[in-house]
Amino acid sequence: MNQSESSNEELQPIADIDPLIHAPTRLKIMAYLSIVESADFTFLMNQTGLTRGNLSVNLRKLEDAGYVSIKKEFVDRIPRTLIRLTDEGRQAIQSYRENMQLVLNELLGE
Repeated sequence: MNQSESSNEELQPIADIDPLIHAPTRLKIMAYLSIVESADFTFLMNQTGLTRGNLSVNLRKLEDAGYVSIKKEFVDRIPRTLIRLTDEGRQAIQSYRENMQLVLNELLGE
C-alpha cells in the first residue's frame, strides 16, 4: 500500500460523517433527543438555546431525513409539540458518534 492509499483510508472516517448531524445546531438537537424518550418543543428550545424559528427549521430538516418524528397535540386546549428520535435517527447518531471517535482516535494519534 502506498502513502496515498494509506492517507485515503485514514481520511475515510471523515467522509463517513453525516453532514446533516454534523451541523452544530442539529448536533445539539440530536444529542439532547438521544438521552430522552421524547422532548417538548419548548423544553428543547430552552435546552439548546435556539430560537423558535431556528429550532423549527432544523427540526424540519431532521424530520425530512427521517431522524425525528414530530407529534402535535393539545393538552387542556394548549398546543404541545413532542419530538422524538426515530429508530433511524438513533442509528444515525450512533454511527455519527462511532465515526467521530474513529476520526479523533486514528487521525489524532490516540
